Amino acid sequence: MTQTDGDLDGLVRKRIRALRVAQGWSLEELASRAHLSQSTLSRIENGQRRLALDQLVTLARALDTSLDQLVETTADDNVVIGPMIDAAHGVMRWSMKGEPGMSVVRKRVTEPPPDNPARMRAHPGREWLVVLSGTAILMLGHKRFRVETNQAAEFPTMLPHAIGAEAGPCEILGIFDRDAQRGHRPEGGDREATATEM
Repeated sequence: MTQTDGDLDGLVRKRIRALRVAQGWSLEELASRAHLSQSTLSRIENGQRRLALDQLVTLARALDTSLDQLVETTADDNVVIGPMIDAAHGVMRWSMKGEPGMSVVRKRVTEPPPDNPARMRAHPGREWLVVLSGTAILMLGHKRFRVETNQAAEFPTMLPHAIGAEAGPCEILGIFDRDAQRGHRPEGGDREATATEM
């Protein structure tokens, strides 16, 4: 699906207004931050003034976004993403199209974390996880963290780490950046991380 210039124009105007409202700013406040008059900004938002590139750059900066994000087109018919399922490891993975290399993983963890620090992994990247049910134990360096249902953890993966379950299975949803995702794949393979490696 392609967007016409008119569709993109309207989309950009809606984004400017939505971003302003999300910040809790009045027209006057955003106009001041973008060094525009309030009436100019109002006409831009309402489609009564053409969108000039220099004004879009200034507005993007004032709204703490990039010009690329402000004018990015989306394919409305390509929004829903199905998971890749690895039933053998109890893993579902979704790739994030907007952030190539990042993925979201849902995993059921049944084993406790390893007793042997040699089984902990370290690699470049960052990971974020939330426990959907049960209680997880996050081993991070020499520290042990208890992460309960609806709690989240975020950590740099250069620290040796491992995750396991405490007193029964737990379900974890994790977000891996490109480096962290690569760190969970052994050389020459493409298997999913085990419970202790996630």
